[in-house]
Amino acid sequence: MDGANHSMVSEFVFLGLTNFWESQLLFVFSFIFCVASMMGNSLIMLTVTSDPQLHSPMYFLLANLSFIDLGVSSVISPKMIHDLFRKHKVISFSGCITQIFFIHVIAGVEMVLLLAMAFDRYVAICKPLHYLTIMSRKMCILLLVAAWIIGLIHSVIQLVFVIKLPFCGPNVLDSFYCDFPWFLKLACTDTYRLEFMVTVNNGFVSLGSFFILTVSYIFILITVRKHSSGVSFKALSTLSTHVMVVILFFGPCIFVYIWPHPTSHLDKFLAVFDAVLTPFLNSIIYTFRNKEMKVAMRKVCSQFIIYRRIS
Repeated sequence: MDGANHSMVSEFVFLGLTNFWESQLLFVFSFIFCVASMMGNSLIMLTVTSDPQLHSPMYFLLANLSFIDLGVSSVISPKMIHDLFRKHKVISFSGCITQIFFIHVIAGVEMVLLLAMAFDRYVAICKPLHYLTIMSRKMCILLLVAAWIIGLIHSVIQLVFVIKLPFCGPNVLDSFYCDFPWFLKLACTDTYRLEFMVTVNNGFVSLGSFFILTVSYIFILITVRKHSSGVSFKALSTLSTHVMVVILFFGPCIFVYIWPHPTSHLDKFLAVFDAVLTPFLNSIIYTFRNKEMKVAMRKVCSQFIIYRRIS
């Protein structure tokens, strides 16, 4: 199919969120959480980088997860906030494709990072004597590189099939950002097979990853029950934090891509939750439930205040 066919549609129009939420309240809500998310995740990255006591595999993966959450806040939220008071909410065809590409790269990387963090907790609790050997610096870097490669493949495979679809109208997306479920519905051809591929690539991969994580949690809980120790309970505390983040990430993904009867309002709520609230909640969960992070953050903030006073 000729790639020029899609030139008949040069832009897409978002219906946005104002059909069921007040613009003013949503603007305040989105702006506050977007800024708080960016500040919180930036602070986590700065803290982990600057504090030598946090130079461990767990915090290395946490800093990279915060970097990904920072990307989530940067890709979707600013455009959504900008469009809230605009009557004509538009995005170019290339802009829509670019947004889809980055969203799914970020989603793929975050999925692998969460699996890597679960593996880190599994090793810390089930094989504590071999932890530093298994979770070496080289292993952490390999996991990070693998996460980005898988994220790129995850996104590119879908776009290769989608980018050449003919779009001859309509061009209205019942959303506030571009994503495959809404994008495919506007193509002027039968997209059943592509929709099935997207469901498999996103929904079932998310469900499979969630299943793997659940199995790893069961093994960890069994190990902790058999070998109760201070180290195990400390690792279990960090695991409970990880569990909450996993639920926040995989819950909306599994529902949006697998649920057979999509509901516009519910999908939008989950999309807002995933794009605005989840990156913020991740930073809150990993700081307020971690004593080492709280102490290290106080040091970073106090050093920043001292530096500002001197300058």
